[in-house]
Amino acid sequence: MTNFIPIFPLGIVVYPGEKLNLHIFEPRYKQLINECNAAKKPFGIPSVIDNKLQEYGSLAEITEISLVQENGEMDIKTKGTVVFRILEIVKDVPDKLYNGAIVNYPDNNEKGSPELMRRVMNSIRDLHAVLKVNKEFKKTDEETKCYDVAHDVGLSLEEEYELLMLPDERQRQEYLKRHLAKVIPLVVGLEQLKEKIKLNGHFKNLAGFDLP
Repeated sequence: MTNFIPIFPLGIVVYPGEKLNLHIFEPRYKQLINECNAAKKPFGIPSVIDNKLQEYGSLAEITEISLVQENGEMDIKTKGTVVFRILEIVKDVPDKLYNGAIVNYPDNNEKGSPELMRRVMNSIRDLHAVLKVNKEFKKTDEETKCYDVAHDVGLSLEEEYELLMLPDERQRQEYLKRHLAKVIPLVVGLEQLKEKIKLNGHFKNLAGFDLP
Protein backbone atom coordinates (compact mmCIF):
# COMPACT_ATOMS: atom_id res chain seq x y z
CA MET A 1 0.00 0.00 0.00
CA THR A 2 1.17 3.51 -0.87
CA ASN A 3 -0.26 6.72 0.54
CA PHE A 4 0.43 10.30 1.61
CA ILE A 5 1.25 11.11 5.24
CA PRO A 6 2.22 14.30 7.06
CA ILE A 7 5.72 14.01 8.48
CA PHE A 8 7.41 15.23 11.66
CA PRO A 9 11.15 14.50 11.16
CA LEU A 10 13.08 14.00 14.40
CA GLY A 11 16.63 13.09 15.35
CA ILE A 12 15.51 9.83 16.97
CA VAL A 13 14.36 6.37 15.95
CA VAL A 14 10.80 5.44 16.88
CA TYR A 15 9.75 1.79 16.84
CA PRO A 16 6.32 0.18 16.47
CA GLY A 17 4.77 -0.16 19.92
CA GLU A 18 6.99 2.53 21.45
CA LYS A 19 5.35 5.24 23.56
CA LEU A 20 6.76 8.70 22.93
CA ASN A 21 5.93 11.99 24.66
CA LEU A 22 6.48 15.17 22.65
CA HIS A 23 6.35 18.90 23.35
CA ILE A 24 4.99 20.68 20.29
CA PHE A 25 5.98 24.33 19.85
CA GLU A 26 6.66 25.05 16.16
CA PRO A 27 3.66 26.50 14.25
CA ARG A 28 3.93 23.90 11.47
CA TYR A 29 3.81 21.00 13.89
CA LYS A 30 1.07 22.56 16.00
CA GLN A 31 -0.98 22.61 12.78
CA LEU A 32 0.02 19.01 11.99
CA ILE A 33 -0.94 17.69 15.43
CA ASN A 34 -4.23 19.60 15.58
CA GLU A 35 -5.28 18.33 12.16
CA CYS A 36 -4.21 14.73 12.80
CA ASN A 37 -5.94 14.73 16.17
CA ALA A 38 -9.17 16.13 14.73
CA ALA A 39 -9.16 13.58 11.89
CA LYS A 40 -7.97 10.71 14.13
CA LYS A 41 -5.15 10.05 11.69
CA PRO A 42 -1.49 9.17 12.34
CA PHE A 43 1.57 11.10 11.24
CA GLY A 44 5.04 9.91 10.26
CA ILE A 45 8.25 10.31 12.26
CA PRO A 46 11.14 9.71 9.86
CA SER A 47 14.59 9.67 11.43
CA VAL A 48 17.10 12.46 10.93
CA ILE A 49 20.76 11.39 11.20
CA ASP A 50 23.70 13.76 10.64
CA ASN A 51 21.21 16.42 9.52
CA LYS A 52 19.95 14.15 6.75
CA LEU A 53 16.38 12.92 6.44
CA GLN A 54 16.38 9.12 6.25
CA GLU A 55 14.06 6.94 4.19
CA TYR A 56 12.62 4.93 7.07
CA GLY A 57 10.49 5.90 10.02
CA SER A 58 7.43 4.86 12.00
CA LEU A 59 3.85 6.02 11.93
CA ALA A 60 2.71 7.49 15.24
CA GLU A 61 -0.84 7.76 16.52
CA ILE A 62 -1.82 10.43 19.02
CA THR A 63 -3.05 8.77 22.21
CA GLU A 64 -3.48 11.87 24.35
CA ILE A 65 -3.08 15.64 24.29
CA SER A 66 -1.97 16.20 27.85
CA LEU A 67 -1.59 19.97 27.91
CA VAL A 68 -2.41 22.91 25.64
CA GLN A 69 -0.92 26.30 26.54
CA GLU A 70 -2.37 29.70 25.66
CA ASN A 71 0.13 30.13 22.83
CA GLY A 72 -0.91 26.80 21.30
CA GLU A 73 2.12 24.84 22.46
CA MET A 74 1.15 21.39 23.65
CA ASP A 75 2.35 18.23 25.32
CA ILE A 76 1.18 15.07 23.59
CA LYS A 77 1.50 11.32 24.03
CA THR A 78 1.98 9.12 20.97
CA LYS A 79 2.55 5.49 20.11
CA GLY A 80 4.47 4.05 17.18
CA THR A 81 2.46 1.69 14.98
CA VAL A 82 4.15 0.56 11.76
CA VAL A 83 7.39 1.08 9.81
CA PHE A 84 7.20 3.07 6.57
CA ARG A 85 9.63 3.92 3.79
CA ILE A 86 9.62 7.30 2.06
CA LEU A 87 9.26 7.16 -1.71
CA GLU A 88 8.91 10.91 -2.31
CA ILE A 89 9.01 14.04 -0.17
CA VAL A 90 6.17 16.52 -0.70
CA LYS A 91 7.43 19.94 0.39
CA ASP A 92 4.60 22.14 -0.85
CA VAL A 93 1.38 20.80 0.63
CA PRO A 94 -1.52 23.18 -0.20
CA ASP A 95 -2.56 25.31 2.80
CA LYS A 96 -0.16 23.42 5.10
CA LEU A 97 2.89 24.66 6.97
CA TYR A 98 4.27 21.14 7.35
CA ASN A 99 5.74 18.75 4.79
CA GLY A 100 4.46 15.37 3.76
CA ALA A 101 5.65 12.24 2.03
CA ILE A 102 4.46 9.48 -0.25
CA VAL A 103 5.29 6.25 1.58
CA ASN A 104 4.84 2.52 1.44
CA TYR A 105 4.93 -0.06 4.20
CA PRO A 106 7.59 -2.80 3.81
CA ASP A 107 6.62 -6.33 4.79
CA ASN A 108 7.58 -7.00 8.39
CA ASN A 109 7.83 -10.57 9.66
CA GLU A 110 7.31 -10.33 13.43
CA LYS A 111 7.84 -14.05 14.17
CA GLY A 112 11.22 -14.65 15.73
CA SER A 113 12.84 -17.47 17.69
CA PRO A 114 11.62 -17.72 21.32
CA GLU A 115 14.87 -19.42 22.33
CA LEU A 116 17.00 -16.75 20.68
CA MET A 117 14.94 -14.03 22.34
CA ARG A 118 15.51 -15.64 25.74
CA ARG A 119 19.26 -15.52 25.09
CA VAL A 120 19.02 -11.87 24.05
CA MET A 121 17.05 -10.99 27.19
CA ASN A 122 19.55 -12.79 29.42
CA SER A 123 22.35 -10.82 27.80
CA ILE A 124 20.44 -7.58 28.34
CA ARG A 125 20.09 -8.43 32.03
CA ASP A 126 23.82 -9.18 32.18
CA LEU A 127 24.56 -5.79 30.63
CA HIS A 128 22.26 -3.99 33.04
CA ALA A 129 23.81 -5.83 36.00
CA VAL A 130 27.30 -4.62 35.03
CA LEU A 131 25.98 -1.08 34.60
CA LYS A 132 23.99 -1.31 37.85
CA VAL A 133 20.79 -0.49 35.97
CA ASN A 134 17.56 -1.76 37.48
CA LYS A 135 14.90 -2.16 34.81
CA GLU A 136 11.86 -4.40 34.88
CA PHE A 137 10.44 -5.72 31.63
CA LYS A 138 6.68 -5.98 31.49
CA LYS A 139 6.49 -8.89 29.06
CA THR A 140 7.83 -12.41 29.35
CA ASP A 141 10.98 -13.14 27.37
CA GLU A 142 8.97 -15.12 24.81
CA GLU A 143 6.48 -12.26 24.32
CA THR A 144 9.15 -9.57 24.06
CA LYS A 145 9.97 -8.16 20.63
CA CYS A 146 13.25 -6.55 19.62
CA TYR A 147 11.45 -3.22 19.20
CA ASP A 148 10.51 -3.41 22.90
CA VAL A 149 14.13 -3.45 24.09
CA ALA A 150 16.03 -1.71 21.28
CA HIS A 151 16.55 1.44 23.37
CA ASP A 152 17.82 -0.60 26.35
CA VAL A 153 20.98 -2.12 24.89
CA GLY A 154 23.20 0.89 24.19
CA LEU A 155 22.80 1.11 20.43
CA SER A 156 23.98 4.28 18.71
CA LEU A 157 21.42 6.28 16.72
CA GLU A 158 22.83 4.80 13.51
CA GLU A 159 22.54 1.27 14.91
CA GLU A 160 18.97 1.89 16.07
CA TYR A 161 18.17 2.98 12.53
CA GLU A 162 19.82 -0.14 11.07
CA LEU A 163 17.60 -2.23 13.33
CA LEU A 164 14.51 -0.32 12.14
CA MET A 165 15.32 -1.20 8.53
CA LEU A 166 15.56 -4.94 9.17
CA PRO A 167 12.33 -6.54 7.87
CA ASP A 168 12.44 -9.79 9.86
CA GLU A 169 12.28 -10.35 13.64
CA ARG A 170 14.83 -13.16 13.46
CA GLN A 171 17.26 -10.76 11.77
CA ARG A 172 16.61 -8.20 14.51
CA GLN A 173 17.24 -10.82 17.20
CA GLU A 174 20.57 -11.76 15.60
CA TYR A 175 21.49 -8.09 15.33
CA LEU A 176 20.90 -7.52 19.06
CA LYS A 177 22.70 -10.76 19.97
CA ARG A 178 25.81 -9.71 18.04
CA HIS A 179 25.72 -6.22 19.51
CA LEU A 180 25.45 -7.49 23.08
CA ALA A 181 28.22 -10.05 22.54
CA LYS A 182 30.46 -7.16 21.45
CA VAL A 183 29.49 -4.52 24.00
CA ILE A 184 29.30 -6.54 27.25
CA PRO A 185 33.04 -7.41 27.35
CA LEU A 186 33.85 -3.75 26.64
CA VAL A 187 31.61 -2.56 29.47
CA VAL A 188 33.04 -5.16 31.86
CA GLY A 189 36.53 -4.00 30.96
CA LEU A 190 35.61 -0.37 31.61
CA GLU A 191 34.11 -1.23 34.99
CA GLN A 192 37.29 -3.12 35.94
CA LEU A 193 39.34 -0.13 34.81
CA LYS A 194 37.23 2.19 36.97
CA GLU A 195 37.84 -0.03 40.00
CA LYS A 196 41.56 -0.11 39.26
CA ILE A 197 41.69 3.68 39.05
CA LYS A 198 39.80 3.98 42.34
CA LEU A 199 42.49 1.84 44.05
CA ASN A 200 45.33 4.04 42.83
CA GLY A 201 46.98 5.75 45.83
CA HIS A 202 45.30 3.48 48.38
CA PHE A 203 47.21 1.08 50.62
CA LYS A 204 47.32 -2.30 48.91
CA ASN A 205 47.59 -5.61 50.71
CA LEU A 206 49.73 -7.51 48.21
CA ALA A 207 51.83 -10.61 48.77
CA GLY A 208 55.52 -10.34 47.92
CA PHE A 209 57.14 -12.39 45.21
CA ASP A 210 59.71 -14.98 46.26
CA LEU A 211 62.64 -15.14 43.89
CA PRO A 212 63.49 -18.68 42.76
